[in-house]
Amino acid sequence: MFEAMNANRYARQSLIREIEKVTSTTLICYVVADLQIERTDVVAMVDLLHNITPGTPIDLLLNSPGGDIDAAEKLILLIRKRAGSAPVRVIVPDYAKSAATLIALGANTIVMSDTSELGAIDPQVDLADSNGHLQTLSAQSYLDAFHLHADRLKEDPNDPVARLMLSKMEPATVRKLERMTKRSRSIAEALLGQSMIKDTDQAAEIAKNLSDTDKWHSHGQMISHETARGLGLDITYLAPHDDLWARYWRLFSLQLWSANGKVKLFESDWASIPIS
Repeated sequence: MFEAMNANRYARQSLIREIEKVTSTTLICYVVADLQIERTDVVAMVDLLHNITPGTPIDLLLNSPGGDIDAAEKLILLIRKRAGSAPVRVIVPDYAKSAATLIALGANTIVMSDTSELGAIDPQVDLADSNGHLQTLSAQSYLDAFHLHADRLKEDPNDPVARLMLSKMEPATVRKLERMTKRSRSIAEALLGQSMIKDTDQAAEIAKNLSDTDKWHSHGQMISHETARGLGLDITYLAPHDDLWARYWRLFSLQLWSANGKVKLFESDWASIPIS
């Protein structure tokens, strides 16, 4: 009865072992549709890493819309710590957005195909509008608007529009968003500099471009494998018909179906941890 109840999990873990035989690399997975990366995810990641011998090459199959940037940083640093000097690859079957893109930046290379997408790393924040309703805004766009109206007020202290708009912007909020934006970019630079991009100026330029709200017209805009490579990221492209990619895609599809939008699924060849 237990085997029958867990047949789907056993099938996924069998596929993980098949992939590991092809790549000669330990594969761990973090798959979620809509839920956010949180600090509590660290506990599940520690469990996945527990049985991996230090210094082992690690592949992370990642699907996530993003979330807490500090949690994302800790997750990839834990993986890198366990891998040591061995390479880490992040495989993105569908999307790794925002804070999940930060995780990918900590890899030696990012494995992508035609369906894969990364995203901008400018922080998003929930702020109340004039009616007290929360709305999700780009921190950088908020700061850009603040500086625009501040500059206009310097030019014309009586500018009614600038005075009105600035009266709705809290100085404490501006400072908070400035720190968030700086923090996101500094995490990106540091993660890139660990393995993928050794040139500090190049790492800083990539982090700047990924944070540029003028370059990305929406936070969810797709950054394809071609665009990611054009930014300077180390991208390993696998065609959709590639046998290894087909295995990755099958595994991801099975995991996404199992998660059903309600749980985060942490999985390896020996552990399967759903977190709601």
